[in-house]
Parts: sequence; structure tokens; C-alpha cells
Amino acid sequence: MDKREAEIKFNPIYFEQYKMYVELTDRISSRRMNANSFFLSANTLLLGTLSVLMKENFLSSSILGLLPILAALLLCIAWWFIVRSYRQLNSGKFKVINQMERNLPIAPFDLEWNELGSGRNMKKYLPITYIENIVPICFGILYLVLALLLLTC
Repeated sequence: MDKREAEIKFNPIYFEQYKMYVELTDRISSRRMNANSFFLSANTLLLGTLSVLMKENFLSSSILGLLPILAALLLCIAWWFIVRSYRQLNSGKFKVINQMERNLPIAPFDLEWNELGSGRNMKKYLPITYIENIVPICFGILYLVLALLLLTC
């Protein structure tokens, strides 16, 4: 499409809808970061508390003593699923944005994504969701190590 066709095709109302949708997508990303901050803080606090409780022998190797560690593991599982859900939601939103950009004179999100290798080349761009998925797994592994330590002591 040449510039003249784009100008004819350009619709200010459509552009407002596009801007609003991009803003809503950004809000989802902000909520995603807030969720990650909450889970990171909660897990840091839990891990520190469990470590102190183990050091002071306040936790036993019984099932009852393992309940706090089990609860922490469940928190990690919930975190992992929430990150996955946000990734799926953002993928859908960016597909819609890319479709909307077909009716605009320029498609900045599509151009950026292509410039970054569409997330396939980690040297160009490492999608944050890869990292976001690893963090709850790392905490889960730490909780399992604590549980093993508790069972062997």
C-alpha cells in the first residue's frame, strides 16, 4: 500500500481504538509485573522464614512440619501458572494489535517484533517470559532442597 492509499484508509476513530487497545495491553503488562513482584516478595519472605525456622529447629521432619514447605511449593506452582496465563493473554493481545496495524500507515509493534527476530533468536531478544517461568521453578527447587534437608536431619 502506498502512502496515499494509507492516508485514504486511515480512520481517526480506528486509530483511537488502536491506541486504547495498546494502552489496555500495557496495563496487562503492568499487572503482570505487579503479580511477579508480589510472588517474588512472598517467596523471598517464606524462604527466609523457613530457613530461620529450620536453623532454630522449629520445624520437624513430620508431615506437619513439612506443611509450610508444601504451601510454599503450591505458591510457586500458582505463580508459574499465572505467568503462563499472562504470556498467553499477551500473545493474543499482540496478535490483535498486529491485525489492527494492518489498517494503519505504519505497524510499529510488527516492525519491532520482526527486528527482534520474532523471539526466535536469543542473541537479538530473550523474551522475558522465559525468565519469568524459570524464577518460580528455582524457588520450588529451593523449597524441595529445604524439605530434603528437613527430612534428613
